[in-house]
Amino acid sequence: MSITVTLQPSGRSFTVQRDEPILAAALRSGIGLPYGCRDGACGSCKCRVLEGRVIHGAHQLSALSVADEESGYALTCCATPQTDVVLEARTVAGIGEMPVRRMPARVSRITKPTADVAIVTLQLPASEALRYHAGQYIDVLLRDGSRRSYSMGNAPHTQGDKPWIELHIRHLPGGLFSDQVFGAMKEKDILRLEGPFGTFFLREESPKPIVLLASGTGFAPIKALIEQLRFKGSDRPVALYWGCRARADLYLHDAVLELTSKLPSLRYVPVLSEPLASDEWTGRTGFVHHAVMADLPDLSGHQVYACGAPVMVESAQRDFTARCGLPADEFYADAFYSAADRVSVTAV
Repeated sequence: MSITVTLQPSGRSFTVQRDEPILAAALRSGIGLPYGCRDGACGSCKCRVLEGRVIHGAHQLSALSVADEESGYALTCCATPQTDVVLEARTVAGIGEMPVRRMPARVSRITKPTADVAIVTLQLPASEALRYHAGQYIDVLLRDGSRRSYSMGNAPHTQGDKPWIELHIRHLPGGLFSDQVFGAMKEKDILRLEGPFGTFFLREESPKPIVLLASGTGFAPIKALIEQLRFKGSDRPVALYWGCRARADLYLHDAVLELTSKLPSLRYVPVLSEPLASDEWTGRTGFVHHAVMADLPDLSGHQVYACGAPVMVESAQRDFTARCGLPADEFYADAFYSAADRVSVTAV
């Protein structure tokens, strides 16, 4: 039995199979709905049910509260329709252009700019470059059937004749995959990947100034966005705010300085929350999104792209829209949820 889901205001519709999540059916049909984690953790896919009934699988209450659900909201990544459904949901152009593929990848290089960050370069099959939007992510498929999601740290055009991508991986002690990266993984190892995923990418049709906001290894997709802007010859003003704890955590600081010399429209503001005495830091300190608010108290004419720790992304979204006038639909985000975050869900 199939069920029809209709989107408003676009009027587009697609069919959903029995027990199939709405998001999975939309992507299968080449229809782009906003989403991030695909696990009920981030809330990026939240929309309103105008007609019909859905039931939800496990999800975090921070993504969809009981009050949200009672008010008619749903998470398309874990909602399955029980009747024909009409959703109030915006669509994202360009998703259907990038087909999701499974492929092997060979580890060609592992560099460790800091003690707890590794940049892993993966060589992809030579027959076809991976098609993706700068800012999207892939899943690493592990032997036990689990997945780990990582954003591509390089823009698509950088692949050249020998397709490759780079992943920025922070070591989480006890992490099933990051322990492997910082332990047994070596060059020439083979990984299995699936992607691309996500709706975190540049809206290139807009002329608005851009704020890029990153924390920690959330810099990976932000780096890809900057490379894409430079490749496209964009002259849109771009302000990059990168927040870390200490100076060593700005693991590509010198590379960013080099990018600013190649992209005149780019302004770079590093912010440390807990600088060490040995850092001799004279730059900005505190919460990185507070630095944005201090410099740009009026964001009503901007776009913001935020990536990193969920608490940073959530705080920035709340404060930018409530206190700086940022339109809610001009905040684009990719919160980095760990495997532990994704497990911490409530069954409904």
